[in-house]
Amino acid sequence: MSEKLIKSDIWRSSRLSVAPMMDWTDRHCRYLHRLLSQEALLYTEMVTAPALVRGGALHLLDHSVEEHPVALQLGGSDPAELAEAARLGGQAGYDEINLNCGCPSDRVQSGAFGAVLMKSPDLVAECVAAMQAKVDVEVTVKCRIGVDDQDPQEVLPGFIAAIAAAGCKRVTIHARKAWLKGLSPKENRDIPPLDYDIVHQMKAEFPALHISINGGITSLDQVVEHLDRGLDGVMVGRAAYHQPSDILCAADRRIYGTGEVSDPVEVVAQMLGYIDDEMAKGARLHQITRHMLGLFAGRPGARNWRRVLSEGASRPGAGTELVEAALQQVTGQAA
Repeated sequence: MSEKLIKSDIWRSSRLSVAPMMDWTDRHCRYLHRLLSQEALLYTEMVTAPALVRGGALHLLDHSVEEHPVALQLGGSDPAELAEAARLGGQAGYDEINLNCGCPSDRVQSGAFGAVLMKSPDLVAECVAAMQAKVDVEVTVKCRIGVDDQDPQEVLPGFIAAIAAAGCKRVTIHARKAWLKGLSPKENRDIPPLDYDIVHQMKAEFPALHISINGGITSLDQVVEHLDRGLDGVMVGRAAYHQPSDILCAADRRIYGTGEVSDPVEVVAQMLGYIDDEMAKGARLHQITRHMLGLFAGRPGARNWRRVLSEGASRPGAGTELVEAALQQVTGQAA
């Protein structure tokens, strides 16, 4: 892929992205999010390079053409293994390959990847270079501002300089440190203080890089604020999952200046055919509808919408008629 195409498509799409979130941003979730926004960049859950290369778990790369633009996030620390995993991701059709340097979970620490890689910028640079050599799409990095007792003002500029020298042109920075000892992954999403200013500082120091910010962003107003301050992109995590309509319905109009504001009621109607198709392939209803629970957050009937789906979607024989019944709690009529 040419640099021109990367910058005109992926760089534009990444003005707003939905963060990779383990157990959440699977292909069903991404299909839903794409119906809400035609423009935002979507990310997979983190897929480990060993699972693909040693385990042969190529089903983890499954996605639909409707999800594009969509990026694959990889976890790992071995350059050769990551390069092969990136090749498999590129072969599967992903628009971007992202290296996880921010996840603080025990599982990734034991595998010497994720946030612990913040301590090894030269290794990360080697991984980026090896991955780029195997794919035509862009290789990007998602990182923290530092880990444990590191001083972000000291380590973050050096980390970014190292990956930039290896050819990485786009980085997403979670504006919190990761504490690898003493805090759980959940606590790492809330307790370390946010430092948005250092992310904006990195954009000033590395103006040629495409820099996105992540962490604690819960509204489109905040997205617009960060973009107006000069950042190239904003990545939204939990808010995009739990209140997807608040983040994604108006995103195309406000962030990209295109399209219409999407209607979650119409999106539910569009999901019915997808649900039928996926269930015909063996999916269970709750595997899809669990991602839809927050569609009407804050709207009349939202609690009953969640209740009907939560209580009924796991029952034997449950199908799209349950979704239509849940929708009646919001609209008073079936889809």
